[in-house]
Amino acid sequence: MPVSGTTVFRNDAVSKVTGRAKYTDDLKFYGMAHAVVVYTGYVRAEHLRVDVDAASAAPGVLGVFTAADIPGQICFGQINRDYAMLAQERILCEGDVIALIVAETRAEALAAASLVKEQAEELPPVTDSFEALKPDAPILRPGSAGNTNRINHGRVRKGNAEAVLQGCDLVLDEEFSTQFIEHAYMEPEAGIAVPRPDGVIEIYGSMQHPYSTRRFVSAMLGEPLSNIEVYMTPMGGGFGGKDDTAAIVCARAALAARKLNRPVKLTYDRSWSMKESYKRHPYYLHYRVGFDKRGKFRGADIDMVSDSGAYTSVTPWVNWRSTAQCCGPYTADAVRMDIVAATTNNVFTGAMRGFGAPQVNFAVEQLMDMAAEKLGLSPVEIRRMNMVKQGDATITGQVLDNHTVSLEAVMDRLLAESSYREKYPSCSRGKGEGDELYGIGFSISYRGASLGAEGMDYCSSIINCQMDGSILLEAAIHENGQGAESVQMMILSEELGVPLSRIRYKRPSTSNIPDGGTTVATRGTIMGGGAVAIAARNLKKLIAETLAEELGGDPSEVVFENDTVSVPLGKSFSWEEAMKAMHLHRVYPYAFGTFQAPHVSWDEELGQGDAYFTFVYSAQAAELTVSRKTGKIKLLSLTAVHDIGRAINRAMVLGQMYGGIAQAVGQALSEDLAVRDGRIGNLNLDKYKIPRAKDLPEIKGIIVENPDPTSPTGAKGIGEPALELMAPAIANAVYNATGLRFHSLPITINPEDLK
Repeated sequence: MPVSGTTVFRNDAVSKVTGRAKYTDDLKFYGMAHAVVVYTGYVRAEHLRVDVDAASAAPGVLGVFTAADIPGQICFGQINRDYAMLAQERILCEGDVIALIVAETRAEALAAASLVKEQAEELPPVTDSFEALKPDAPILRPGSAGNTNRINHGRVRKGNAEAVLQGCDLVLDEEFSTQFIEHAYMEPEAGIAVPRPDGVIEIYGSMQHPYSTRRFVSAMLGEPLSNIEVYMTPMGGGFGGKDDTAAIVCARAALAARKLNRPVKLTYDRSWSMKESYKRHPYYLHYRVGFDKRGKFRGADIDMVSDSGAYTSVTPWVNWRSTAQCCGPYTADAVRMDIVAATTNNVFTGAMRGFGAPQVNFAVEQLMDMAAEKLGLSPVEIRRMNMVKQGDATITGQVLDNHTVSLEAVMDRLLAESSYREKYPSCSRGKGEGDELYGIGFSISYRGASLGAEGMDYCSSIINCQMDGSILLEAAIHENGQGAESVQMMILSEELGVPLSRIRYKRPSTSNIPDGGTTVATRGTIMGGGAVAIAARNLKKLIAETLAEELGGDPSEVVFENDTVSVPLGKSFSWEEAMKAMHLHRVYPYAFGTFQAPHVSWDEELGQGDAYFTFVYSAQAAELTVSRKTGKIKLLSLTAVHDIGRAINRAMVLGQMYGGIAQAVGQALSEDLAVRDGRIGNLNLDKYKIPRAKDLPEIKGIIVENPDPTSPTGAKGIGEPALELMAPAIANAVYNATGLRFHSLPITINPEDLK
């Protein structure tokens, strides 16, 4: 019963459009108290002392908790345990929380917050990454690994880059930089902790990864994981931003709930969310790239520095992806690349959609256009000459021979769909009559699917069929609002040959199914969907072996289609009959399936290895005008083409494209967290400018399908590739319109420069 490709389906659509979906802050429990956080007034300080006496005596206050009240670990983190869940002794950024106030009402808790007093020895903040990395810089986290402000060091070593560059006909030496970016999800962080009579504490929260939330709560309480059960609730956006911070919000609620033995809710407002939550890493990128006179990309010498802010979070993993993809989707004879991340007193940085690729692509895709112009080539010619093709080796030595390498076909489809070849000669390049300058530009990429060598990729799924023919499904991938549950239901429907109406996605919790990894890195469909497909195949094997004789055939002959289980030329059971027969045979129609991604490898010292088990191939184009009088950029059209393996739910694939492109437009043109001396100046969306509907033109999304042999469903993913290309496409279009090259984001044009 095929449903993928054409069916439009969302299992949560009705509840969301009717307002019946219950987000975390909508939930209420008997006897629930309310918590609020108290932030430090410092950016960097030592010898912290917190006085909570007045706050504790305020009306309605049930408790005021500081680091001294934490029974378990005060600091925790996904890689390094350096994130202070409540500040102790040292302040590292303005988002540090010094106390947690719990009262009968939120209003009473907020009123008491102003009564908390702090004293500390204020120190000058270190907010520049380069200053932080100097040998004489103060160590911001004494006792850290190596007792240094350097978080990590990633590298690529292929051949002798310097020697190759010396022999090149053209060497470009360019610097680029990107900004702090806020995730700007609609729903700020919220968490509720509910103590149960059996000693387990239940967690409900707006989070991306229930299992990492469980680890944070377990660490803070000093209790085993089995004492913590985390339930998934509908989430109002995440984009990578609701992992560490969201987990700590839940952990703080759990601390209060455990201390008071009653339910506690902690809901953030927008300013708290923007002050404390981690951001996209700002990057400094220095590229020296060499080409021969024909346009062949020969070598690259690259240095990058990223700002990790006050804590590590997942900085090493983000930087690793920048390492593996530092030259974009191009081959080269020799590459020397180094990236280091610095601890500073800025807001900390972590996962955000794209995960280290948008920053790199902003540089690489402009460099390709720059080299083409100097060599008398078109942007199309230079990319076609240098892009990875079937059987090529990447700069990390990985041979692309296990899937369809479709980058050239994807680029050609983009050129046709955007009419790039016809429109490119009309670009103004800063000349012409009238106010409006016209430009079109494009960019291409490949993106490693799933975590790759930065983590471990495996996931599980459970299928539990009932005697009446209904089916319960769950998988260890979290629904972030992107439609993961719907896709998994569609995969199961197709595998079993049953209608979607039979399948109920079971409300998952961390006590029901093993940890399948966080819903990041465009891994939801390939990992979660893969696990569902394998569980379904295990179930079909079990059913076939149990019922084959009764059906009059061999297990290998049993067919699952059209809501029946049958053998050709034999008997046919309706699905209900088949499930009843299974139970009468005393065999549970239940299956557990796991998908383990194919092997990957990585040499940390050389930056060589099979970084990912497959890749998504992408291309995007932007068409725009620039006003000579105002410098205002007006987007005319945006086009995206992505080979995502196989589209399970085409409508949701396109929706992911549109959403990612909208975020990329913000990165390119408007979004900039105003961080000055470690303090954020725009703590609300009235001053932090995300794109509005009227800022976005027509967006055309094109799906290319080359089913991937390493994926059980043939699908790969679209979440992150959709975001990582539009900023350089816009930058190239702006250059083609104005003749001005922009090396920093967001792009702001001074009209004086257009005269």
